[in-house]
Amino acid sequence: MLESVGSLTADPWIYAAVAVSVVLDVFLPVLPSGVLVVTAATAAATGTGSLLTLTLCAAAASLAGDLAAYALARRGGARLDRAIARSRRLTTAQERLGAALARGGGLLVVLARFAPAGRSVVSLGAGAARREPGEFLPWSALAGVVWATYSVGLGYLGGQWLGATWTAVAVSAVALALAGSLAAYVMRRPAPAS
Repeated sequence: MLESVGSLTADPWIYAAVAVSVVLDVFLPVLPSGVLVVTAATAAATGTGSLLTLTLCAAAASLAGDLAAYALARRGGARLDRAIARSRRLTTAQERLGAALARGGGLLVVLARFAPAGRSVVSLGAGAARREPGEFLPWSALAGVVWATYSVGLGYLGGQWLGATWTAVAVSAVALALAGSLAAYVMRRPAPAS
């Protein structure tokens, strides 16, 4: 076990690991991609890696994962529609997403990027609802940039405050989890009546 995480970003493999993790976590929301981004940013706070490269890598991978899920769900057909219809949570999320996108309220897409499994529900829901790419993709890109910037910023601040240590990673990861919990709470609130 490393005593510090400072050497983590010394090799470029970390960027590939971040990209793969972020792309796949739309399909497997249990992957700790946010924690990996925070850890790499904490290490980069020591000057051994590029915060800009890490941010761009995480944001691009977020958009790529969203696009893959959106495209798969859009082509999913009747089988996917039946699976969504069996889940009250997915049906509700799909209805709220459709209504929010129709009103130009794509901020739900940004908020969902922070919530546990929210990214999956929104990306798959937008595809299954056959939303137009222009309604979903710009918001998904913005969500990826906001999430990546926030996650890298947390890791960097933790690294500056506590050094490139596992304690800094833990504190930053807790802050990321709190943001996710807040986003999930806001998303679960009933939509205001029109």
